[in-house]
Amino acid sequence: MVKLLDRLVFFMGKTVEEYISFLESKGFSFGEDDIGFIYFGKQYTNASDILVNAAIEMTLKAQKDFDGSFYISLLEALKQSNLATRSEVEMFVKKRGLLT
Repeated sequence: MVKLLDRLVFFMGKTVEEYISFLESKGFSFGEDDIGFIYFGKQYTNASDILVNAAIEMTLKAQKDFDGSFYISLLEALKQSNLATRSEVEMFVKKRGLLT
């Protein structure tokens, strides 16, 4: 699964809906609650699609599955840190030891 996620970087410029659909087409499954967390976090933080997609990706990489609480916390931290790109997000999570 992590190797697949490494190849998903190209998809970061898409909408959240497109990104979720793409992940589902690759075998990831998101329940209604998961989708609700994703859109709640997007609205709550007023985050861009790029930031939301990066938070979804990093959540899946760090947790090996979608964890709504982890995602919301990560998205809040990313937004508070004024990050705007996937590469900034990746550096952020690596500095905090969330990814190896």
